[in-house]
Amino acid sequence: MGANILTIGHLARKTDTKVETIRFYEKSGLLPAPERTKGNYRAYDLAHLGRLSFIRRARDLGFSLDQVRELLSLSDNRNQSCAAVDAIANEHRSEIERKIRDLQALKLELDSIIDQCGCGTVAECRIIDSLSPSQ
Repeated sequence: MGANILTIGHLARKTDTKVETIRFYEKSGLLPAPERTKGNYRAYDLAHLGRLSFIRRARDLGFSLDQVRELLSLSDNRNQSCAAVDAIANEHRSEIERKIRDLQALKLELDSIIDQCGCGTVAECRIIDSLSPSQ
């Protein structure tokens, strides 16, 4: 293969992505299907590498597949306003903030349960009691 052509294995290593995930991104339309070699191997190019790196970074930031799809679509039209991109990012940030609040409330509840534990026997354990269904 040429210098700028990557096999799926090389693409996977360069982007720290599992081969199965790359195939999934292709099937879901996030990553365009590559050309095939005469031996019917996938032949990825630098555009695939860039697009997959974009997808991976967006996923690492927690964007959903639908949000990634929208961001990719917006990214493909570079002359438009980035207001739609900002809206997606702000929506995602709001969801993260909600999850943080939920996790903080969960932590407080767990702290309270742990603090009630007298470290006696399991029969007296407040943690076990709080996890058991009410009788």
